[in-house]
Amino acid sequence: MSVAADTETAVLIVGGGPVGLTARALLHQWGVRALLVEKHRELSPFPRSRLVNVRSMEIFRGLGLADRITARAFAPRYGRVRFRDTLTGADFASAAMVGVNAPVPESPALGVVTSQDRLEPVLLDAVNGVNEANEANEANAVNEASAVNVSGAPTRFGVELLDLAEEGDAVVARLADHRTGAESRIRARYVLAADGAHSTVRRLLGIGTVGPGALGAITTVVFDADLDRWCARRPAGVYFTAHGSFMPLYPEGGWAWFGPTPEGAAGTEGTEATDWGALVADALGPDAGVRPEVLRVQHWVMEAFVAERLRHGRILLAGDAAHAVPIIGGLGMNAGVADVHNLCWKLAGVLQGWAGPGLLDTYAPERHPVARETLRQAVANAQLLRGVQSRRREQLRAGEAAPDRVELPWTDRYFAQLGLVLGVTYRSAAVLTADDDPSAPAEPSDCPSPSDASDACDPSVPPAPPAPGTDYVPTPAPGHRLPHLPLGDGRSTLDAVGPWFTLFTADPGAWAQDTAGSVPLRVEPLAGAHTVPYRLGPHGALLVRPDGHVAAHWPDGPPRATALPAALHTITGRR
Repeated sequence: MSVAADTETAVLIVGGGPVGLTARALLHQWGVRALLVEKHRELSPFPRSRLVNVRSMEIFRGLGLADRITARAFAPRYGRVRFRDTLTGADFASAAMVGVNAPVPESPALGVVTSQDRLEPVLLDAVNGVNEANEANEANAVNEASAVNVSGAPTRFGVELLDLAEEGDAVVARLADHRTGAESRIRARYVLAADGAHSTVRRLLGIGTVGPGALGAITTVVFDADLDRWCARRPAGVYFTAHGSFMPLYPEGGWAWFGPTPEGAAGTEGTEATDWGALVADALGPDAGVRPEVLRVQHWVMEAFVAERLRHGRILLAGDAAHAVPIIGGLGMNAGVADVHNLCWKLAGVLQGWAGPGLLDTYAPERHPVARETLRQAVANAQLLRGVQSRRREQLRAGEAAPDRVELPWTDRYFAQLGLVLGVTYRSAAVLTADDDPSAPAEPSDCPSPSDASDACDPSVPPAPPAPGTDYVPTPAPGHRLPHLPLGDGRSTLDAVGPWFTLFTADPGAWAQDTAGSVPLRVEPLAGAHTVPYRLGPHGALLVRPDGHVAAHWPDGPPRATALPAALHTITGRR
């Protein structure tokens, strides 16, 4: 017997962080009705994630948000990390954040250093259409747990998921409004769980995790202090010291310190006996002469795991619900943004009828290997940082001078991660690798299951030495992100990709054929100069998915009259 629902929606998004808000914007771009619920009464007031990498900025560029995000972020010169004994000390090492501190030729976008509490309002506004002048009013409404509903994309803050159950062609979710105490039921065709590392959805489904788990208790202290004389001329997104790490929060001011939670500090904010101002002052350095004004204190646990499954019927996991990774390296939130970029066009296709339900079967095979590799790299980054800080503390206790630089491979590899960010390769039924396509790489080996016990498949085992995937080599091979090529007027071939499949060819006439269906498709004529880097002959073509990954590559023209419609039917699961 079906459970009566108070309302219905195509997609229920659980979680109002950057990943859930990005999913909401992507689904809205596709014209899909979605409801987002978030148990907290407001957007997070804490800085949390600090880096929007170059791939995420490409995605936000496609949503028309890149300029707004950049306008609220730090200048590119902050795209660097610095190592010091104390914040007031001299650098003994420094490393650039590749793709953030300066443009890279492989992308039309530039990553930014920005705080999560600056990013989330832009993502919320992406659907609401509220101008900058109204953001303060919007924040007040959110604080009161009101529902924002513009253009068919309601967002309900202060509403918590209590339970969910699949019923035939839908999922029925039971929700509680913390402001009124009222319960309601929502009937959704699909549920997208983006509710964080302690995901209620994952717990309700009984989905386990694989990986090291909790790596330690961390405290973040948000404070005000004038630190310009030590930092203004040598800016950085993060200053790693032997006594914790410092981050400038906003271009106009504000700081945060984070480090291991001291023994004896209570777990409830506002009740600790710890003098956080004194602790931060010590980390600033003995000559700072600054007493920080502590504004907020947050305790949290650095988690490291990947969910055993990313899908349970009509319920799909993304972001930290699917993979919680250490913050060192700025990989976690960005991996979650890539998750929903991969998933939302597939949900749209199934819901709108131009794709078969089997298309959703390709989500886990494509994103699960990425999640495992991201975890490996993030754990390696955390271990490297812990080692650097531990060694320096030992040197300080022994009275040794600072070394000239941190031991390799840290400074060469820490943020040189374009291979992991831009070089992601998908292998699934949504990618065609023709036997006669010389550009198609061999099928990669993969773990038979996320719980495989071997070191090669255990996400808790970091790469040693750091993975060669830190280097990115553009390729138009199927499964890879489309390589960026300039089209003129500031446009990129990546800008031609949108909520549709894109066929790139120098000979549109050779491919002017009925696609035998409603699959959204646009043809983008290529200049002759672009055929060579895309490994195309004068009549060849490249079929690119809505998420910017190459779906098929025909170097010499249509192998048969029905090649394009047949490919679209296969990729979208409409066999």
